[in-house]
Amino acid sequence: MLRIERVETMTDDQCELCAEVIRQSFATVAQELGLTRENCPTNGAFLHRDRLLSERQQGFVQFTASVGDALIGFFELAPRDDGVFSLEKLAVLPDFRHAGYGGAMLDFAAAWVKDAGGKQIHIGIIEENTRLKNWYAQHGFVHLGTKLFAHLPFTVGYMALEIADQDA
Repeated sequence: MLRIERVETMTDDQCELCAEVIRQSFATVAQELGLTRENCPTNGAFLHRDRLLSERQQGFVQFTASVGDALIGFFELAPRDDGVFSLEKLAVLPDFRHAGYGGAMLDFAAAWVKDAGGKQIHIGIIEENTRLKNWYAQHGFVHLGTKLFAHLPFTVGYMALEIADQDA
């Protein structure tokens, strides 16, 4: 198994490449669940680079993950209230899945949040994607509940990861 060689803050010149990594990564689940631009335009499979730029302006911290010269992953962390960060758009290119890269990115995110004084990481996922829900659970996330939104063709599941106290 190769290891992620670099996790770095995304630069402006990487924005389109990161958008493409997200689109490719999310496309497999979109196809599996029948998500389209019409029934789920906000899904990462249909993401435009301008959304990443807008989220950066809103205070999201965006990260790239690379192996050699290849950018193979992306994620962003959004600060919320009371030491909570939202993990968004965790993406690993399909050809690099099942090799530990996603878990390494989660470990990096947890360490970054801890260093930033955070206490929890929250995520929202497609509840019906049990494979992904189980993967997050294997990495310490606890299911908090679900919510239906009229504009989405799936149930949103919410999960959280407690960040260990630095003094523990």
